[in-house]
Formats: sequence, C-alpha cells, structure tokens
Amino acid sequence: MAATEASALPPTPSPHTPVARAERFVWHTARVLEQRLFAHHFRGGPADPVETALDAYRNEDGGYGHGLDPDLRGPASRPLHTAHALRVLDAVGRCAGQRVERMCRYLTSVSTADGALPAVHPGQRGCPTGPSVPAVADPPGDLLATGPVVGLLHRNEVWHAWLFRATDFCWQAVESLETSHPYEIEAGVAFLDAVPDRPRAEAAADRLGRLVRAQGLAVLDPERLDAGPLSPGYAPGGHHFPYDYAPTPGSLARAWFTDDEMSRALDHLAARQGEDGGWPVRWRQWAPAPEPAARATVTIEALRTLGAYGRPIG
Repeated sequence: MAATEASALPPTPSPHTPVARAERFVWHTARVLEQRLFAHHFRGGPADPVETALDAYRNEDGGYGHGLDPDLRGPASRPLHTAHALRVLDAVGRCAGQRVERMCRYLTSVSTADGALPAVHPGQRGCPTGPSVPAVADPPGDLLATGPVVGLLHRNEVWHAWLFRATDFCWQAVESLETSHPYEIEAGVAFLDAVPDRPRAEAAADRLGRLVRAQGLAVLDPERLDAGPLSPGYAPGGHHFPYDYAPTPGSLARAWFTDDEMSRALDHLAARQGEDGGWPVRWRQWAPAPEPAARATVTIEALRTLGAYGRPIG
C-alpha cells in the first residue's frame, strides 16, 4: 500500500481498548449492516455503504422487513422495522429525501384510526415474532411503536401530513401515563427529546422522571440489582439504568438522575462488555437467530453512549 493511502486511514486502536475488542466481535458475528455502522462510527467509514446495506431490507411498499429488527422475522414490512431503519439513517445523517418520504407513505398506510402505529400490523400474523410483540387481530396504536418514529422525523425536520396526528397521539399518550414500563418510557423520551414544543416537552419529561423514580423503573445502584422491581414480562436481568433513558447528556432524561447515579450506571455499562468484546442483550431471547444480530446493535449503542459521556473507549 502506498504511503499516502496508509496515512489516509484512521489510526489502528490499541487491541485492548473497548472499541478494538468490540470491533473483533462485530467482524466475527455481525450482519453486514452493523459492520458498516461500526466502521462509520468508529473507523471513519462513509455513510453510503450503510445505506446500501440497509436497502437489502426495504420492500416495495416503502417499509422494511426481512428481520431488520432481529426480533421480527419474515419478509413483511412492519412499523418496528421502519423505526429501526430510521434510527440507522439518523445515525449516519441520511434521514431525509425520497427514501424517507416513501417511509412516511408506508407509515400512513398502516396507522390506526387515531394516527398512531401498531407494533405489528394485523395482516402479518403468519410471520414469527418475539414474545414482546405478539400479533393480534386488531392491534391498537401504541407509544412504544410511535414515539421513536415521530421523534426521529421531528429531529431531522421531516414534515409529512402523517406527523400531525401521530404527534397529537404521542402528546396524549405521554401526558396521560400513570403507570408504565421502561421501554414505553424510552419511547416517550425519544419523542420528547425532539418534538418542537420545547417548554411542553420539558414539563412532560419532568413528570415522566418523577414517575420513573416513584415506580422504581431505573436501577440507581448497580450493586443492588435485586432492590429494584423487574417489570412484568421482562427477562431476568432485564433491568433498566439511567443511560437507557438518557443515552446522551443532551437528553431531557439526564435531569432525572444525579451525577453520582449516572456515573455508577456508566461504570456498570463499561463493565458489561463480555470476553468476546460484545455487550449482552437484556431482553428475552426466543430463537437462535435474533441474539447475534441484536448483540451487535447493543454493542454499537453501548460504545456510543460511553463515548457521548466522555468515557474512554479507544
């Protein structure tokens, strides 16, 4: 290789840093999409290969399928696949243009009467899904499916007619929560972190934070996991931590936790990297195929969270 070509490459990290260990894990186990995402985030790779890899999961109706979300199997388009695709596009700065316009048309076509998204569309009951997203005949719209999608579209200043009713649904859902569970709270935060009405979002986030603490939905001392309740249906070890709600310091959920609480949580996250370089999946596993794909995504997210808080990753 010519000297000029070699000098253009990012420096090779120490083989013992969290990034280097995770890189080996990703190359050994991950799908092409997550390999490209890892290269983009941590090795200076371009965004185009990420988009190309994502295209393999796209259907003619503008939605995504084929196991893009590892817990949803089969070729059919599903709202949760579309949410996953939007997260990928947002991560590489490509959440715009005709691709997203087609996605919004798909979202409009599968919305419920109140403008929200169901987790699984009723026409797809033949496709296998994990236990957390059972297929039903007439699924309601829910915040878990709708909040992250609406938040990502607002954050990227995407405007589409579908967004108006979906935004109204999210406001109503977030502001009426009395009891909840961690993944629903995460979805609410994803919406509140990006919706344009910032004073209203800050007030709603403050209320959610009080709910999280009152109901014990975050582990505040990782050395006492048994002290916190586990939400019904969650897998053993499926506790949530402050960084799950606030993966970056700029999240509204960061104000829910003291500096000491967040620091302990981040120490715990860093320590969770496995001998193989990957981070574990904390939700219930139901088939052999989903876990490796999910672990690659969880590993990339763990490194990004640690990096966002200034923790050394290499």
